[in-house]
Amino acid sequence: MSSHLDISHIDVVFDTPKGPFTAVKDVHLQLNKGEFVSLIGHSGCGKSTVLNVVAGLQQASQGGVILNGKEVNAPGSERAVVFQNHSLLPWLTAYQNVELAVRQVFGKSKSKQEQKQWIEHNLQLVHMTHAMHKRPDEISGGMKQRVGIARALAMQPQVLLLDEPFGALDALTRAHLQDSLMAIHAELGTTVIMITHDVDEAVLLSDKVVMMTNGPEATIGEVLQVNLPRPRDRIALARDPAYSQYRSAILSFLYEKQRKVEPLAKVAAGKPQRQSGKVA
Repeated sequence: MSSHLDISHIDVVFDTPKGPFTAVKDVHLQLNKGEFVSLIGHSGCGKSTVLNVVAGLQQASQGGVILNGKEVNAPGSERAVVFQNHSLLPWLTAYQNVELAVRQVFGKSKSKQEQKQWIEHNLQLVHMTHAMHKRPDEISGGMKQRVGIARALAMQPQVLLLDEPFGALDALTRAHLQDSLMAIHAELGTTVIMITHDVDEAVLLSDKVVMMTNGPEATIGEVLQVNLPRPRDRIALARDPAYSQYRSAILSFLYEKQRKVEPLAKVAAGKPQRQSGKVA
């Protein structure tokens, strides 16, 4: 059976004043429909580059991306992106920001009333109907990200691409949005690729964790299948030995197999990096 999304042996090479720079090399990954996949690795390992190629924002120098049998070579509504920066238009309300996406994708296929219902439905999915008529400067950072997710979902994408969507949020808000994302994924069954630096987030949300090697010429080092039953409860998982094993496997890869070279001043001072749940 063919895969839903095939990232097929991609290289990305950038021209620089010092000559060609290979950011990622021979990245190959196949996703089934409805899978939730996290990309994790140290800064500079090409995670965002891979995501941009899937989004059609960056062209691969070698290889390519196939979605449902069709080559991806430009942005399209079947692939929606949510960045760490919510990217909402500040002069529009939450409703109007989502409306822009709906008009673009469904302007000819849905009536105005159907569009209105669809906008409200997607804002309801992220629990933002109470603030739909507020502008971005009138809502919190977490609420802005909820609107950004609603806007992406309103495009009814086959693949949802998340580039550290919760990275700038406080721990409690982050946890609430993680729970919301799990509920949305369970309801919609959308294929998701998410970049994260948070090991616990990767294990909690994912069916598969893709661990990237350090760049240049970064590639996939290991792929971890996360066979934890859904729905997942963060409190129960904290006591689950399997959860701890998955977490340890990722930390082992990041801090032993792919340890970053530390600055000389830090090494001289005898201050090694602490093995926290977040990747530098």
